[in-house]
Amino acid sequence: MSQNETVREASAGTAVAEAGEATPIIFLDDISVTFKTRTGSILHPNKVQAVRNLTLKLMPGETLGIVGESGCGKSTTANVMCGLQSPTSGKVYFKGQDVTKRTADMRRVIGRVISVVFQDPATALNARMTVHDQLLDPLKVHKVGDKTTREQRVLELIEMVGLPNSVLEALPGQLSGGQRQRVAIARALSLKPDAIIADEPTSALDVSVRAQILNLLMDLKRDLGLSMVFISHDIQTVRYISDQIIVMNAGQAVERGAAKDVFESPKDDYTRLLLGAAPSLLHPDLGK
Repeated sequence: MSQNETVREASAGTAVAEAGEATPIIFLDDISVTFKTRTGSILHPNKVQAVRNLTLKLMPGETLGIVGESGCGKSTTANVMCGLQSPTSGKVYFKGQDVTKRTADMRRVIGRVISVVFQDPATALNARMTVHDQLLDPLKVHKVGDKTTREQRVLELIEMVGLPNSVLEALPGQLSGGQRQRVAIARALSLKPDAIIADEPTSALDVSVRAQILNLLMDLKRDLGLSMVFISHDIQTVRYISDQIIVMNAGQAVERGAAKDVFESPKDDYTRLLLGAAPSLLHPDLGK
């Protein structure tokens, strides 16, 4: 049985799905992540626990917002989700399959259905490759289609994110920050993923273009039926885009629930502190 068949078979299973509930695309089961610091001795290095006993599910078609201040563990959580970081303890499931210890073949399969949009498009994109080549590269690496269908897909992607075909021959340095992030989003969509992890995708952008990128992500999620993990320190931005929200503090989930419930009836003092300290840069009346 091929790796693709294994993942598809596992997605129909019930390893992590509750009775009558769809199988989560991503399921983190009581994960913790601990890093060794450069302080302390060789035999007894100091350690920092970036994530502590976190459990979460990303369901099909859902946007899960993860919010917290810098250093709370939200980006480490995202790295565990997409395979860039292994948990120190706990389990990671992808469509019901245990992928905590991923093989190279497994990572390639998962890489086709989970894509990441990083914080700074200037560093996420290759400065020496044209936009055309950046969009074409994932298709070639994963051997998707032939030359003609790949070129058609590149044109589809650039139109999907609202950019003219003329940008295809440009280098990233010739584009604005908002245009570069649109290219990064187009590249993340190139393999038709089931889910996108957006890690602070607007924090490096001017305020004037943040709402445009958020609206683009929401439109793509609706039109393509995507699931999304949206990570930000701006709790009002997370409110704007998310269905479910997890509030993190010191590596732990201190509050979670439907976006409306968390914002109208916050139960944790830290959530109330975030709400009081972060007026929206998108819609000033949201903070009232």
